[in-house]
Amino acid sequence: MSQVEESIEVHVPVNAAYNQWTQFEDFPQFMDGVERIEQRSDTLTHWTTKVAGVGREFDAEITEQIPDERVAWASISGDARQAGVVTFHYIDDNTTKIMLQLDYDPEGMTETIGDKLGFVKRQVHGDLRRFKDFIESRGGSETGAWRGEI
Repeated sequence: MSQVEESIEVHVPVNAAYNQWTQFEDFPQFMDGVERIEQRSDTLTHWTTKVAGVGREFDAEITEQIPDERVAWASISGDARQAGVVTFHYIDDNTTKIMLQLDYDPEGMTETIGDKLGFVKRQVHGDLRRFKDFIESRGGSETGAWRGEI
């Protein structure tokens, strides 16, 4: 199992950053390789991805969700084995630090080589950068929110 940890500061209040992150179906707007996410229930999402020409579909379960603090998940079926957590840290009224930790299991020689070359780390870094641009370009106005706790 491999692990990536990345963080970024976004210039929006913590509740705006958190609220946007709960809008899983919007992830394709800022996550490279994510073609589609369907929110099937409060705790179940279905992902369709394509990275470096390799398509994957899997279900992920939200295992923990605390408003303005954290969202944790784990894949439960399909092609990808991964788990992760994203946490939201108050810096000041208009700045939030987002920290993401992803544990994943590369499959086959191509993914293992890509992992060793840091492809996933660069992908996560880029996705966080695009999330920052996405939420900041909206003036901190999120596309929706889900404030439930799991």
